[in-house]
Amino acid sequence: MSGDEFTGGCQCGSVRYRIRADHLTAYACHCRECQKQSASAFGISVPVMLSSLTIDGETASWRRPTDSGSHTICHFCAQCGSRVYHASENRPGMVTIKGGSLDCAVDLEPVAHIWTRSKQHWVVLPDGVPQWETQPQSQSEWMELLS
Repeated sequence: MSGDEFTGGCQCGSVRYRIRADHLTAYACHCRECQKQSASAFGISVPVMLSSLTIDGETASWRRPTDSGSHTICHFCAQCGSRVYHASENRPGMVTIKGGSLDCAVDLEPVAHIWTRSKQHWVVLPDGVPQWETQPQSQSEWMELLS
């Protein structure tokens, strides 16, 4: 993806967002929580700085514990329930947009896979793409994943 503005929203269109960024990077999370929230084999997360995100429309949220021992605040459309983004308490100032909510996600390819110890046995991960059995443990590992 190229450009400096990316857009997306919920399934019913009540929530819309804009991201101001040079590019977007995505990773796939195979934890059970992402499998449940996406109703699929994994979730696609697109980390962005909260300051680069503008949201229009009403969202609701709930806070849940994570396998890493932290908590995530899950933001979703108050009308249709579609997940829009998550905010992790251990990474203040950063949120993860749910990849499927982007208007143009065709070029969004995960640069890494996390929580692979929970991945579905039939999911085949591509060779050469970094993967973690759980998740990156340090800020430097996260930055390596996202660069």
